Amino acid sequence: MDLFKAAMAARENAYAPYSNFQVGAAIRGASGKIYAGCNVENVAYPEGTCAEAGAIAAMVAAGETEISEVLVVAGGASQITPCGGCRQKIAEFAARETVVHLADLSGAIEDVTVGNLLPVSFDKDHLVGS
Repeated sequence: MDLFKAAMAARENAYAPYSNFQVGAAIRGASGKIYAGCNVENVAYPEGTCAEAGAIAAMVAAGETEISEVLVVAGGASQITPCGGCRQKIAEFAARETVVHLADLSGAIEDVTVGNLLPVSFDKDHLVGS
């Protein structure tokens, strides 16, 4: 799967000297183009960046604003899910039925949807005057 390869390649470049927990993410935009990101830690822990956020930023910088598919990969005993903040970031650019592939390093993948990950998301309809 091309998303898995892209996420694994990004994961190799993760900057994780504090947690030693490298994460890679790859998203497919509506155009079919793949954008990848990795986690980037900072000694001031809250200032780090998640892999999903990096991939989304790359997509937006390239002029796309619609996610058609996501894959997240990390080490550990099982597949990783995006954190709460990244779930909301993904929901900003993806439909509820968009597939999110959760992968481990061996390539085992579990599929969920954005709606499964964030069943009650905050969206533009919650804003006053929208």
